[in-house]
Amino acid sequence: MSGLSSLPTPSALVDADRLANNLVRMQSHVDSLGVRLRPHVKTTKCVEIAALQRAAGGRGITVSTLKEAEVFFDAGFTDILYAVSIAPQKVAPALALLRRGCALQLVVDSPAGARAVVDAAAGRRLQPQVLIEVDVDGHRSGVPPGSPRLIETARVLHEGAAVLHGVMAHAGSSYDCRGGEALRALADQERTRSVEAAVRLRDAGLPCAEVSVGSTPTALAAERLDGVTEVRAGVYAFFDLVMAGVGVCTPREIALSVLTTVIGHVPERGQMVVDAGWMALSRDRGTASQPLDQRYGLVCDEAGDVIEGLLVLAANQEHGIAGWREGTAGGDLEARFPLGTRLRVLPNHACATAAQHERYHVVRGTAVEADWPRFSGW
Repeated sequence: MSGLSSLPTPSALVDADRLANNLVRMQSHVDSLGVRLRPHVKTTKCVEIAALQRAAGGRGITVSTLKEAEVFFDAGFTDILYAVSIAPQKVAPALALLRRGCALQLVVDSPAGARAVVDAAAGRRLQPQVLIEVDVDGHRSGVPPGSPRLIETARVLHEGAAVLHGVMAHAGSSYDCRGGEALRALADQERTRSVEAAVRLRDAGLPCAEVSVGSTPTALAAERLDGVTEVRAGVYAFFDLVMAGVGVCTPREIALSVLTTVIGHVPERGQMVVDAGWMALSRDRGTASQPLDQRYGLVCDEAGDVIEGLLVLAANQEHGIAGWREGTAGGDLEARFPLGTRLRVLPNHACATAAQHERYHVVRGTAVEADWPRFSGW
């Protein structure tokens, strides 16, 4: 075991205790609603963290890229949902994973997508399990539950070389919600519209074994999940400042941070410079549309305790410009944080910040307990 002083900056840190608490919180909540939790591993892209999610009670994993499916299958995860409508050119490599023994479920949201899967599967004598993505909130993609395309897409799958496994939905507009009442309403809307799609399929004489829903905010806000079989969520493992702005966590629950060093001061502007720019923090400004804009990240001391009102105000490639939020009387930065001071920055969007790094340094306080590799790519 070593200390933070042994690490270069910038480095990605994962607080082991916060991570463990976050995993238990989500798993316990989903368990209490009587459904499975299928963790989404796109946020962490880390086998060690996925193993902790499985140990906590997660059943299967969700991925957003074929690279994730391949890496996690090679690491012993066999029950995988590729929760993105599959591009035609990716069907063949997905089916190759199936032939290797991976129980990979695919997703489509159109008759054309269904035909691409069916045609490729027929040529390889395989029967992939396929879900139809349902649009429950007009946020991104999917088939409206009342659309004739739902039944048309389902028939292409059912009558072709595929197993029509069910429907899946993602209420991504939950990121725009503020507070419990709005989140609870959207969680129920996600459930209701997904179940509506499932009922339409069954009433048409088509199978629908799986009803899969999920986003971190709706998963934590859901009060009932009648008719749902599983929940998918991912960013809950780390949380981030966007999730804090949505109202599902506090900054003190965020498990991911970026270790950085003070490399300069600009007293004329009441600012200081750190060596974590957008290459370490990302350019994500997800809190800009929220009531409390956290700019490029909220600054903590080396032990991970929030320094109220201290933000990374701007970011260049390898420079972060830190200063006090307007109205904060934090004192002279050069006196409080001399050259060489080590600090941590909490991210706006954990997925984007994590993507800037090749590994996580796992810490408790200022002690480094382990290094976990992280991968990228598609």
